[in-house]
Amino acid sequence: MRYDLPKARPGQVVGLLGGSFDPAHQGHAHITREALKRFGLDRVWWLVTPGNPLKKNGPAPITTRLERARVVMQHPRVEVTDIESHTQTRYTAETLQALQHLYPGVRFVWLMGADNLASFHRWDRWEWIMANVPIGVIARPGERVAARTSPAAKRFEHAKIPGRMARLLATADAPAWSLINVPMVNISSSQIRARGDW
Repeated sequence: MRYDLPKARPGQVVGLLGGSFDPAHQGHAHITREALKRFGLDRVWWLVTPGNPLKKNGPAPITTRLERARVVMQHPRVEVTDIESHTQTRYTAETLQALQHLYPGVRFVWLMGADNLASFHRWDRWEWIMANVPIGVIARPGERVAARTSPAAKRFEHAKIPGRMARLLATADAPAWSLINVPMVNISSSQIRARGDW
């Protein structure tokens, strides 16, 4: 199985951006470049999921989504992957456990938009994720307040790293999270689908 997976060396810090990417767009690429800079990451892997357990309707075929994602995100330190197809995991906690087993010594940072932090307490084993993997949160338009006042943010307030010190996240022991505000590209996959462009 390992020959199909991305490469990482012990000691490297890899950011993980998971999602349906249905379709991938410049907003995803923008937050990825910002995460590389602001969180002090060595690499970022996009985890294009076979399907999102929280969404009723299935996404486009994974081969189509991977192809589009590789066109949208071209950066020497970013890799578009279908890791969850190989690990046969569907929930983030399961995927993270599988990656920690496959890549001993590699430091992972989970990346998410602020809208995801607002609903993070609904994720399967969300407290385990917070307790075991540092989390980098990228603010999206209109979601900052909901993220900062979310159950997850309140529960782990003691583990918050101020945005101005976000580079510390790469070497911080979990639980640790940081919310950064960045100029955003205000576009979403659902808008693209609604326009009929996908």
